[in-house]
Amino acid sequence: MSSLKKEDLRIVFMGTPEFAVTILDALVQNEFNIVGVLTAPDKQAGRGRKIHKSAVKEYAEEKGLTILQPTNLKDETFVGELEALNANLQIVVAFRMLPKVVWQMPDYGTFNLHASLLPDYRGAAPINWAIINGETETGVTTFYLDDKIDTGEMILQAKVDITNDDTAGTLHDKLMHLGAKVVLETVQGILQGSVTRTPQAFNSHLKEAPKIHKETCRIDWNGSLKQIYDFIRGLSPYPVAWTTLNNGGEESFLKIHKASMEEGVHDLEVGQVISGKAEMKVAVTGGYIYLEEIQLPGKRRMAIRDVLNGLKLMKTASMT
Repeated sequence: MSSLKKEDLRIVFMGTPEFAVTILDALVQNEFNIVGVLTAPDKQAGRGRKIHKSAVKEYAEEKGLTILQPTNLKDETFVGELEALNANLQIVVAFRMLPKVVWQMPDYGTFNLHASLLPDYRGAAPINWAIINGETETGVTTFYLDDKIDTGEMILQAKVDITNDDTAGTLHDKLMHLGAKVVLETVQGILQGSVTRTPQAFNSHLKEAPKIHKETCRIDWNGSLKQIYDFIRGLSPYPVAWTTLNNGGEESFLKIHKASMEEGVHDLEVGQVISGKAEMKVAVTGGYIYLEEIQLPGKRRMAIRDVLNGLKLMKTASMT
């Protein structure tokens, strides 16, 4: 492919959450020609059923960009509107699976940014699962779309360390900024005609990143100290790990937003709660999980010191 000029590119950007906004903004700030933005339809949310716009839509409106919000990506009217934009490159970041009629449309293809080092962690929740599984590094990958999920030929990758203090939230932000850089490098490669395509490996040993449901988030206190700690931080700040507190026969649902761990030898029952005036810890195999920020039913997220001011724990209290 011969070298192109920046003004030759006509880009349609597809994305919905804040993660995608950072990448779109990088393209805009670098003066790429964004001829259209696809994002999720507006939704009614909250008690007042107010209309909620996606983060990408709010940004696109602010910048005066053309916005499309299709409910059906195969709808002939929408496909016609997309074709009318005359784009020759499409970039996808945290959107949805595209039909072939959409992803094969532009001359220079459609590429996606995925928040993992593919082929590992294909799926909806790569950031969460990388931490839950105790990984020490992850990264981002740009790849051309095909007819399956996250399986297309790879273009570029970049790595980032996962520290022992990272949560899904802090890692999200690291990957978001790294992703903006890699997307710009990918577009530059397309301009220069220097892009290479690397097929992904397909084998049964690849790690997956399936969608996380409420039941997925329940803590198994029979796991090791490190497994439980990684599980809690891998689900923070969203969707949040939870457990059941048994306090003198009364059970209550409890979300754990923040925790720390301490190695140690003890002969306590797994799940037993030990508390003082300002701290609360749970005995597990290999040590203790210290609860730092939790949320009781109907309450807001609170520091453990504030929770203990109004919560009387029995000596037999335990997590199940």
